[in-house]
Amino acid sequence: MKKTSVRTRMLTGTAAVTALAAAGVGAVSASAETTDTPAAPAAVKVDTQNKNLAQSTGLNIDAATRAAQAALDAANKAGQHVSVAVVDRDGVTRVLLKGDGAGPQATESAERKAFTAVSWNAPTSELAKRLAQAPNLKDIPGTLFLAGGAPVQSKGAPVAGIGVAGAPSGDLDEQFAQAGVAALGK
Repeated sequence: MKKTSVRTRMLTGTAAVTALAAAGVGAVSASAETTDTPAAPAAVKVDTQNKNLAQSTGLNIDAATRAAQAALDAANKAGQHVSVAVVDRDGVTRVLLKGDGAGPQATESAERKAFTAVSWNAPTSELAKRLAQAPNLKDIPGTLFLAGGAPVQSKGAPVAGIGVAGAPSGDLDEQFAQAGVAALGK
């Protein structure tokens, strides 16, 4: 039996590995091509009378932006550095404006005030007064019972909340939030 050189054995081994790899890729490719892929199901029309659907009213993004900008403009006119948040009926932030010079805590505070106002459909200054009778309210996640949040209503129902934070008093924050609400009536 004749001994083969290391070089010959290396070349033969490399060729064998290459051939096996190519065969494996070919087999995978072939099986992918021949496998019958089920067609995507056609859209099914159900609930044509909307019995299972809920309708919701909320601010569109243009209105939410207009309200936030009006609140920020009112604060700027008063020389205050604030952040403004507008949340939808579900408390999801739609618009967040951090005014020039507003503190780092102001954005989160504005969001939480807006969330609180829309959740209870009341200005947060009124809700802060309720803490005396129900101190556990403050333990609800995401809420902030400080003046500065105002609900936006349609037919008496909350559709959004505007929160302002960063002025030296909650009364000022709430005044600016109310300016945002008022801008929606124009």
